[in-house]
Amino acid sequence: MAAAAPPPAAALEQLSNTKMFGGHNLRFRHQSATLGCPMTFSLFLPASPPSKLPVLYWLSGLTCTDENFIIKSGAQRAAAAHGLALVAPDTSPRGLNVEGEADSWDFGVGAGFYLNATNEKWKNWRMYDYVVKELPEVLSGNFEQLNMSCASIFGHSMGGHGALTIYLKNTDKYKSVSAFAPVANPINCPWGQKAFSNYLGSAKSEWEEYDATCLIKKSNGVSTSILIDQGEDDKFLAEQLLAGNFEEACKAAGVPLNLRMQPGYDHSFFFIATFIDDHIAHHAQFLKSA
Repeated sequence: MAAAAPPPAAALEQLSNTKMFGGHNLRFRHQSATLGCPMTFSLFLPASPPSKLPVLYWLSGLTCTDENFIIKSGAQRAAAAHGLALVAPDTSPRGLNVEGEADSWDFGVGAGFYLNATNEKWKNWRMYDYVVKELPEVLSGNFEQLNMSCASIFGHSMGGHGALTIYLKNTDKYKSVSAFAPVANPINCPWGQKAFSNYLGSAKSEWEEYDATCLIKKSNGVSTSILIDQGEDDKFLAEQLLAGNFEEACKAAGVPLNLRMQPGYDHSFFFIATFIDDHIAHHAQFLKSA
């Protein structure tokens, strides 16, 4: 009996194509089965390589779309030099018209927190499954030039939280992780408490499954160094980001962490653009040696 034919690749609608550093910024829309709505993502492909391209996922922060990073970070120069593809998804489902989804900037639309919501009202907010499962399948089915088995992940603020937690829960899928000003201990900060109580309910054990500081404490065999840059003049550092809590947890668990406190820098894309080349190089050393 013949083997079943593979499912067809998800239909992609190309929205834009701009050349940059010899490669191309591409933007696509597709219908997400996981989230139940159309989703956009951005993809930077360097000039045609001699072999398949490793994939570096970027997760953005609160209020962002897939475009902020591509437009503002300047990451394409280093990605082109190292031969890495950049993938930037959106930060939440959009257009579902759930009551209250746009009432505040730190919850709902643009604030998916890279988790799988268990509250029925927010059942479509499954950004964890979208990033970890569906988006890689979409990429694999449409871009033969990508090496989907050679991937790393990084992000900023809420996206830094997403990158850290996704990596720590899937060290078999990602070669490395880094973050800019991540929400590193969300169960203990207002942003995280608001999001988790609404998306996940009151069970703190479920919250801990999406908290990098909690996950580090029970991590097994994380030997790849984690790179974090944090601006010392970041107005969110003390109340929302809690980098020190994550640092203490890494020390206790014996996980290598390079936490670089950067004097004078804030929470903006100016900060990200300043140190983005270091992060691309950090991931390239693991992706190119895989």
